Amino acid sequence: MIYVGIDVAKDKHDCCILGSDGEILFSPFSFPNNRQGFDELYEKIGSLTGDLSNVKVGLEATGHYSINLLHSLLDNGLPCFVINPLHTNLFRKGQSLRKTKTDKVDAASIAMMLLTDRTLKPYTTTSYHNEELKSLTRYRFDKVQERARLKTSVSRLVSILFPELEKLVPSLHMASVYALLSEFPGASLIADAHLTRLKNLLYEASKGHYDREMAVMIRDAARSSVGTVLPAKSMELKHTIHLIEVISEEIDEIENVIDGIMDTLGSPITTIPGIKNRMGAMILAEIGDFSRFDNPDQILAYAGLSPSTYQSGQLISSYAHMEKRGSRYLRYALFNATQYVCMWDPTFKTYLEKKRSEGKHYYVAISHACKKLVRLIYRMQLTGEAYRAA
Repeated sequence: MIYVGIDVAKDKHDCCILGSDGEILFSPFSFPNNRQGFDELYEKIGSLTGDLSNVKVGLEATGHYSINLLHSLLDNGLPCFVINPLHTNLFRKGQSLRKTKTDKVDAASIAMMLLTDRTLKPYTTTSYHNEELKSLTRYRFDKVQERARLKTSVSRLVSILFPELEKLVPSLHMASVYALLSEFPGASLIADAHLTRLKNLLYEASKGHYDREMAVMIRDAARSSVGTVLPAKSMELKHTIHLIEVISEEIDEIENVIDGIMDTLGSPITTIPGIKNRMGAMILAEIGDFSRFDNPDQILAYAGLSPSTYQSGQLISSYAHMEKRGSRYLRYALFNATQYVCMWDPTFKTYLEKKRSEGKHYYVAISHACKKLVRLIYRMQLTGEAYRAA
């Protein structure tokens, strides 16, 4: 066997190639992150063997910097292993007491990991084709977070310009309210507006829900409002609402593409009450190939949802915190999906109530239900069976 360790960077990559006995076949070398550099790597590997099944290539999961190299390696038929950087860092520190860290040392450590660690699982074609779904779900997550921050800004600005409005409507974040504030971003502007214009604006934006009575109520509140007249804040409010509307359109477009991919996958986990395409897509995208996990507990650990343990001699930690390592996106998706499942599925609802009756905090009880949900998802995904209520 030939073990190739690659330390990934932006402009160049460092590589070390070891033999079956740990002998250095090629001393650590660098190659540029371009087609010429990739060809140089393949030429050196090809000079050692003609059977690519005897080659193992390892590299760290370094986000977007490793994507092009990883796809090139897979397209050329080389078995690849994507390793958690935390794992490689601990392995490197365990090899020496010296505080030595260079790119070439990291490449040699990765190659040695491939040689000695038999628990590493190869990067499969399932994970390869799953990259698009992962990219979309993470992009949507970031967009939703961005929109949430902008909505907070709208609430802050309304409390300055027209604080009485919040008590007149169910929510500030409605199409009718946004239409009103986009045209009249401030109590003083609403107070001076023609009543007919206010009525027509609210009627059209609310699709007939708000009539003349609501327009009169809002105008009267604006005329007696304690809101401050600040043209700069009014402009900020108008622009913020516009950004929210643009981001909402982008999110809708992303969700349509995600729905198409999920329809193609036909995953059984969307048959679980409370899990639909949004959460289901994020769970599938972050876990990737379920076969690389030997049991559901490994998925919990990968999401950082397993409790940490500490024991030394007679000392045993009495309070175990959640590890919170691994994919924060998967941790978010599983935790939130569990809350919805506990709302909609009687079995999980009963289980949550049982844990709560034992005196556990709500979030601790949810973490127990999350473990139960992960076991269910793991089994369903491997067998392809739809959900059946107990």
